[in-house]
Amino acid sequence: MFEGQPKGLYALALANTGERFGYYTMLAVFALFLKENFGWSEGQAGIVYSVFLMFVYFLPLVGGMLADKIGFGKCVTTGIFVMFAGYLLLAIPAGHDVAAQGMMYGALAMICIGTSLFKGNLQVMVGNLYDDAKLQDKRDSAFSIFYMAINIGALFAPTAAVEIMKYVQETFGVSKADSYHYAFGVACVSLVVSILIYYATRKWFAHADYNAKSTATADSGEKAPELSAKETKDRIVALCLVFAVVIFFWMAFHQNGLTLTYFAEQDTALQSTGVESMMFDVTNLIACIIIVYGMFSLFQSKTARGKAISGLVLLACVGFLAWKYTSITPEGIKLEAPIFQQFNPCFVVGLTPVSLAIFGWLAKKGKEPSAPRKIGLGMLVAACGFVVMTIGSLGLEYGDRVSPNWLVSTYLVLTFGELLLSPMGISFVSKVAPPKYKGMMMGGWFVATAIGNLLVCIPGLLWKNVPLVAVWGILVGLCLLSALFLFSIMKRLEKVC
Repeated sequence: MFEGQPKGLYALALANTGERFGYYTMLAVFALFLKENFGWSEGQAGIVYSVFLMFVYFLPLVGGMLADKIGFGKCVTTGIFVMFAGYLLLAIPAGHDVAAQGMMYGALAMICIGTSLFKGNLQVMVGNLYDDAKLQDKRDSAFSIFYMAINIGALFAPTAAVEIMKYVQETFGVSKADSYHYAFGVACVSLVVSILIYYATRKWFAHADYNAKSTATADSGEKAPELSAKETKDRIVALCLVFAVVIFFWMAFHQNGLTLTYFAEQDTALQSTGVESMMFDVTNLIACIIIVYGMFSLFQSKTARGKAISGLVLLACVGFLAWKYTSITPEGIKLEAPIFQQFNPCFVVGLTPVSLAIFGWLAKKGKEPSAPRKIGLGMLVAACGFVVMTIGSLGLEYGDRVSPNWLVSTYLVLTFGELLLSPMGISFVSKVAPPKYKGMMMGGWFVATAIGNLLVCIPGLLWKNVPLVAVWGILVGLCLLSALFLFSIMKRLEKVC
């Protein structure tokens, strides 16, 4: 998994981890902030939430086109400073009136513009690291590692948001509505860390910071291959077809910050006892993740020393979990709705090596699915995730409460779908995009995500207006139809791989 990867991958992944930690800290509480601070309904908050997400993912198309002309590094640097200004503005408690709303919209605009310059172009540089023929076969695993790093940042974000809000409320007597601003302030700090990492390690990936005007590809010193007009057209059409499908995945997946958070707040038991309560402590989740990696290390280590170290790490983590179990109190713990958002990134980080191991084993047998086929399977799995929610909501009225395990199980299934679709989709774009349009095509991936994010508001508008099973059933149907369409054009997509 990690063997033979260039140092530039880890540098760019860590820089992205800092930025994503801040973004997901803000996103974990954003919809609840809109309701609490401005007194908006679920539908109103859902519209602003989805439009914001749309622009966050739509504008990278513009940022990618700009980077194709002036260079990816320049755009990344500019973007992170613009984002910082946006988060700083959002962190200022401005009140609850129209002026405060205007200030919030200005902050969101800065975050969108900054992200457009940063996010896609950083990922293009990751792809550029693997243009060298010697590294081509490591591209898919590299994007899985990169994606895992994103989720390491996202894993800690909900806990950071909840804990900083709780701290300022209890220590300084800050109202709940105003405490959200402190959570937004965490993003400012994380961006400072991100830019420091980016510049401290730049020498490791400087060779990947080139654009269409550059005459050489990374490491090789050879001219980028020229494609015929037909080849260019075929590749762009194939990418656009994939983009059209993933719209509905993101519409479903990004319910995590909207209807799934509403479900956590209004329809889930916010009290947990016994062993179940342990999964809501992020340190326990980290111990479980380390156990997964320790098991892989134990069996893959080629030396007795390596196996011994792995064994000691496993024993330490098991001992830590046993000690934490003894500290469980009979009354259990009180839960906050945003904390459920930690499970998706936790599962991504924990399951990535499992996913890579499975596909590595299939590759050795010559049976590994192509990237487009993995995306289609991801859509099917996403449908299964909302089948879980549908079953959990049978006979449930709004305001009734069910076990937290329904939401956790849904996040687990959705994560399997995400691992099949998202890192593989990014890798597919970086591999198939014509050299002259790399930035634009990576931006196209984000445009598809943007449209999906705009559609996120539809279940939010349906909330409390239709039965719960209908909200989830719509998402199941859309994911299934998208998967069927993708498999119907699979041969065309696989021709350009």
